[in-house]
Amino acid sequence: MKKTAKSALTIASVMTLLMLSGCGKPAAKDAEAESDPLYAVTTYKTVAGNFDDYLEFGGDVASVNEVMVLPDQAGKVTNILVKVGDLVKKDQTIAYINPQRVGVVYNDNPVKAPIAGRITSLPVTIGSTVSQASSVAKVARTDELEIRISIAERFVSRIHEKQSATITLDSYPGVEFKAVVSEISPVIDVSTRTMAAKLKLDPPDPRVKVGMYARVKLVTKTAKNAIVVNNSTIVHRDGKPYLFVVDKHATETEPATVRLQPVTEGISVDAKTEITEGLNVGDEIVVKGQTLLNDGTKINIISTVDSL
Repeated sequence: MKKTAKSALTIASVMTLLMLSGCGKPAAKDAEAESDPLYAVTTYKTVAGNFDDYLEFGGDVASVNEVMVLPDQAGKVTNILVKVGDLVKKDQTIAYINPQRVGVVYNDNPVKAPIAGRITSLPVTIGSTVSQASSVAKVARTDELEIRISIAERFVSRIHEKQSATITLDSYPGVEFKAVVSEISPVIDVSTRTMAAKLKLDPPDPRVKVGMYARVKLVTKTAKNAIVVNNSTIVHRDGKPYLFVVDKHATETEPATVRLQPVTEGISVDAKTEITEGLNVGDEIVVKGQTLLNDGTKINIISTVDSL
């Protein structure tokens, strides 16, 4: 009997311990469920500004007025009075040519500049023989330059005169020059399916030289007072674009939270997109760390950037 009583007491004790330990496990789980994780993020306060869409072309810097100097007679070049880079006046003699026919003595025939400008090319040397169709020199007005570009047929509808553009040159990295469309060809070249156009620097700049290669960004559309975000900031759920906006900032007792805000996208250029609806100037959006967030997620803002 004593052994039976002891066994019953032991079994009861074990059962009590099991019940106590079983009650403790759900309590720990409940505590874990109540403490939601905080996600570290970087934010940005939106501002309004102009946002340009553009087409990009390559072009050549040339003189508006450029003339090939041709001799009146064929013959041998006996003298050259100028060098490349010299300024010349209209009708100034730049070289002499002698026909030098066998048995006939000729005087040197002067070759004169047809316009005032600068000598940009001098392909002949003393002693060389030229024809009436050979260029002795090239004279250009280097104080008035233009950029010549060719526009693919599919972009013709987006080009018009007085259109603004930005020019960059390899000689001046990081420097942008302003220009406007000054002339557009009325026809399409059937062999290349392109249309010729010319731009003028506005204002002119002495750093730009004839013969330079120019990269042209031709502005086709400008969104004014636009809110622009990086494409990486936008998240897509069910094929629709959203941004995470700081819904409530942190207090002494509560962390900050975000809301999943549906937005409407506008033009997109250079990995940036205009937001036309769903976002207001001054809204604080998450720009880093948004991939793991959901609507109402608690966040820890570790930094706020001034620009994108």
